[in-house]
Amino acid sequence: MGLFKRADRSNSAPQGRDAEGLSSLLLQGEDMIEQLADAHRSWGLGSADRWGLDQRTGVITWTFPDKTATAPAQILGSWSPSSSSWQWAWANPTILPELSRDSRVVSEWAEANGHGGLATPTIDADEQMAGVIAALAVRITGATGFYRGPGAKAVVVITFGPVTLTAQDGSTSTFTINIT
Repeated sequence: MGLFKRADRSNSAPQGRDAEGLSSLLLQGEDMIEQLADAHRSWGLGSADRWGLDQRTGVITWTFPDKTATAPAQILGSWSPSSSSWQWAWANPTILPELSRDSRVVSEWAEANGHGGLATPTIDADEQMAGVIAALAVRITGATGFYRGPGAKAVVVITFGPVTLTAQDGSTSTFTINIT
């Protein structure tokens, strides 16, 4: 299962306290990810030649042959296929605190709502569980953009805001979406 696809309900349904509420949030988060992906594909998300995230500025950039797209960004966390684990951005010392606000929002929400397991720094997670965590995080934060940043050892999961598109001639336009 990819992080953009719905989880198999039989293996990923949340368990424990308020499982029904968490399951509802999960479904909403998965719907949000699908809607966000569909909307952002219109300007080219998923087809860029390359991407990068500058932690100093908090801006993600996608580069295309005919344009660049930039947006303010937050890092939710990263999923490591080799260790089958998810690490929240707030727990990763290589991520600046300014870029881990969304991940802290999820942690605080999890603690306040009795889901402490979701607030641990590192969570055992295969790809399917990483997708569940990402979907819950997107819903909890109300993200307006979602990107899976492929890396050499991990997939970085990023949320982003309004996208500024800059054409080769320097003209700009802004792509904004509001999914609720």
